[in-house]
Amino acid sequence: MRNRVVITGLGVAAPNAVGIPSFLDAIKAGRSGITFLPELAELKFSCQIGGIPPVTDSIKQQYFTELQLRQLTSSGVIYGVIAGLEAWQNAGLPVASDKPDWTSGIVFGTGLLGIDKLRESIYKVDAGQVRRLGSTVVVQTMASGVSAYLGGIIGTGNQLTANSSACATGTEALLLAYERIANGHAKRMLAGSCSDHGPYIWGGFDAMRVMPYQFNDSPERASRPLSATASGFVPGSGAGALVVESLETALARNAPIYAEILGGHLNSGGQRGGGSMTAPNAVAVKRCIQKAMEDAAIKPDDIDVIDGHLTATIKDAAEVTAWCDALGRKGADFPYINSLKSMVGHCLSAAGSIECVAAVLELNEGFIYPSINCEDLHSDILSLIASHKIPQQLIKKKINIIAKANFGFGDVNACVILKKFQS
Repeated sequence: MRNRVVITGLGVAAPNAVGIPSFLDAIKAGRSGITFLPELAELKFSCQIGGIPPVTDSIKQQYFTELQLRQLTSSGVIYGVIAGLEAWQNAGLPVASDKPDWTSGIVFGTGLLGIDKLRESIYKVDAGQVRRLGSTVVVQTMASGVSAYLGGIIGTGNQLTANSSACATGTEALLLAYERIANGHAKRMLAGSCSDHGPYIWGGFDAMRVMPYQFNDSPERASRPLSATASGFVPGSGAGALVVESLETALARNAPIYAEILGGHLNSGGQRGGGSMTAPNAVAVKRCIQKAMEDAAIKPDDIDVIDGHLTATIKDAAEVTAWCDALGRKGADFPYINSLKSMVGHCLSAAGSIECVAAVLELNEGFIYPSINCEDLHSDILSLIASHKIPQQLIKKKINIIAKANFGFGDVNACVILKKFQS
């Protein structure tokens, strides 16, 4: 028999807020974190806006020593450690003392990590200055750098790893942690993901012309999922983290319980059947959603809210179509659906974890956050679902079940089913 698995801690560094209290206020208010970035204009980017978490020096000093801050230049490591440690503290968990905590582990994913540090290293190596690289280059550039950094601080002795599945990374990390606990291989896991910001991360997407250029003078209006005037995703960055724990250990230590994970599914479309490196296989997306419901032992009618991937590209309508087909629900019968990317942009490998944190807050606090910038809903979407199912203002409402999904570059899919905790 599988263990019941719950979420007992949350942490976040998002473009519109850092820390759970501020993030909760921001998503309820529909506050955008997208700003104009002069550096991108100077480098002649078409899209000169983006989402960067407002991490102040005082916030950094809560999590790092002065020596660590002098050594760290990777924004992804900084975001990941802040979110991860906030989640661990939020769960009321101690750090290990003189021996590893064999029952706790970490799965913390990323895409590209420490690219600014890597660029600096390349220049120094090419100049014959290898000895001036410093001692932190490896931890700031390897994919498992954040999980290793957090593992050393917390003292976890169970599985410590990193995953990388493009935009699906964060949701995949949550499901990998869930499976480890459900199968009895760990008592608790810190799950999350992070993404660096800046021109070396975002330049490739600008070259692909998948980011908007029409809103450089009005950045808060730029990220427009579900809108008829959506013209590409706005790049973002940050980190999200969740402490995932067996219900038994959570109850034993009287931990706060934000939500229960009922199950989920991971798959790939194999870049077949219309799927490609940049486009999802519709059959695989539908299958991922349906297999997630099957694993969670729920029916389509049980889903109250869909926290979508919805990137503000031409694929938004295709995603809504996939949800309609998978659930067999349309029009006014369709669940509510929203997109956090309207406020924070597309945080790439951090997207899933930040959005999972938002979904858990919706369940725990009883609200549906608004999808901003979609006052002109796309006609193809309106032909499928009723307009009031896309909230443009905060809705205060008790929610029982949320389906959270992300569909990533490379035709990879992840869907997790989250439930309001009931003993």
